[in-house]
Amino acid sequence: MPKLVHLYITQVAWGFVISAVFVGVLLAFNVANLRNLIAGSDVGIIALLMIWFMNGIVFAGVQFGYKIMSMAEKPGGPRRGSPVVQSFKPALAKQEARAER
Repeated sequence: MPKLVHLYITQVAWGFVISAVFVGVLLAFNVANLRNLIAGSDVGIIALLMIWFMNGIVFAGVQFGYKIMSMAEKPGGPRRGSPVVQSFKPALAKQEARAER
């Protein structure tokens, strides 16, 4: 199996694991009365599977994207960019005040 395909499958599996933990936390804290809605409905298990699956798709994509972006080469050299000037001096601005009569 190619390395990229193996990486993708691994990260998708991690995404669905994260989704299961997330849905478990949602149910544990009873966010938006979700636990009672799922437990009290005859199609609650389908709703639970849909929440897990849809969040799994999102978390799998995020997990794969994070892994790919973290594989990039680290740039060498200065990390904060090149300074435009060596030191900053305050600029003088003259203001004339008018006397009120």
